[in-house]
Amino acid sequence: MKTNISVMVLDDEPIVGERLKPVLEREGYEVEVFTDSRKALQRLEEKKFKVLITDLKMTGPSGLDVLKFLKDKALDTRAIVITGYATIERAREAQVLDAQFVTKPFKLEQIVKLVDKAAKK
Repeated sequence: MKTNISVMVLDDEPIVGERLKPVLEREGYEVEVFTDSRKALQRLEEKKFKVLITDLKMTGPSGLDVLKFLKDKALDTRAIVITGYATIERAREAQVLDAQFVTKPFKLEQIVKLVDKAAKK
């Protein structure tokens, strides 16, 4: 059981969190879902998350802004970027910030495997 391993899901499309949360909770993760990147950043100040799953393009701070925040604060949070706007440039930016990169549409099993891998680091 993966007790006490917190995962944040940040995507301005509510359906992403609605799909990921129950699947990850069945795997034993504690999951919080955000559709507002500003609120997610506030929560990252308050609580330690082992894994962050974030979209790139959002109203307000982007997923890359959130990744930069993690790096600037030296938070020990592993990141997975999911996006429908995949480019080589964006993938490189995510990699430089130590994030995994996944394109939409994605398979739920793929995300679970990436979260499992990130949680072990």
